[in-house]
Amino acid sequence: MQDIKIAVSSFHKLFDYIESLGLDADQVAREAQINLAQLSALQSGEQLSARLYARLYRVAVVEMQKVHPHIPWAAGLGTDAFDMLCYSIMGASTLGEALELAERFEALLRPLSGRYFTLSVERGQVHFDYHLDIDNVASLFVPDQWVRANTYRTVAVASGLVVWHAFCGWLVGHAIDASTISVSLPSIGGAYKSSLSEVTGCDVVFDAPRNRLTFPVECLDYRVVQNQASLQQFLDMAVYQLSLVERQPGTISEAIKQLIGADIQCGMPSFTEVADRLHLSESSLRRKLLKEQTSFQIIKDQVRCDLAMAFLEDKENKINDVADKLGFTEPSSFVRSFRNWTGMTPKSYRKQFAEQAVSFVGRG
Repeated sequence: MQDIKIAVSSFHKLFDYIESLGLDADQVAREAQINLAQLSALQSGEQLSARLYARLYRVAVVEMQKVHPHIPWAAGLGTDAFDMLCYSIMGASTLGEALELAERFEALLRPLSGRYFTLSVERGQVHFDYHLDIDNVASLFVPDQWVRANTYRTVAVASGLVVWHAFCGWLVGHAIDASTISVSLPSIGGAYKSSLSEVTGCDVVFDAPRNRLTFPVECLDYRVVQNQASLQQFLDMAVYQLSLVERQPGTISEAIKQLIGADIQCGMPSFTEVADRLHLSESSLRRKLLKEQTSFQIIKDQVRCDLAMAFLEDKENKINDVADKLGFTEPSSFVRSFRNWTGMTPKSYRKQFAEQAVSFVGRG
């Protein structure tokens, strides 16, 4: 299982921002199951789970929405508007169809959110032009004491483009091979530019004519591998899910993982069903998996292992319930399988995770 980490400094910065908005940081911490006092004692350079950061971000956005519904950062990620946009495109079969639906949805909300995008194709490249009415961002989101108060315009636009790049990747099960992200505002600095380039895997240009994400037109034909079931899991842990996408190569294995992951409680799909969903013949799918030196069985076990770990990290999930969620008829079978996957029992894994996160996890 890929365990993505985020620096403690990111947690500190988010809490500083929450406090600068006048929100109750203690309440946000409790809702996110974080011990704020112990978190504050950690050094900024230490690394913590991206899942925990995703939980904190989700709770923080919910609290911000109570003050103002249209949050300018990260394309509105975590807001009700972003959630509804996601639900509106789940019927699309390709990335192109999904983006056309999303474009229409954003245009409808434009008078309220000040945010929309337009698509165009030129010389084999898709131009995703991102628009944000930056001058009308609610002043409450840019408090004077905030460290980014003087550069918030760049942060708002750049974060929006990064989220859309990652979201497109999540829809199709692997990162989109974009060539350029262009931002029409000044760079915050070399470190900021480098971090954006590292995350997205493409060139980042500031002081550009427009805010634009550019990628090959072939990407529009990529199959959407997500559905209503996987969407809810994504919305709950969006920051983590998008971080995961941006760090993964575009493999058929990852597309299959995304396809079957959230449906597992309804029964594991067959190889034939997966091939059909990906619009591949069974022989073509076998060749692709062989080239990646894996198999359908290995992928199924990886998916169940990943989900098992995620479920076990929440103490509210009893081990017997986790077994049931993963389709095991007997808890003992789940315990044996989990030991084969990880070398430890579910109980031992849960204890290890709790010990690693004890610095700032409360009830989680």
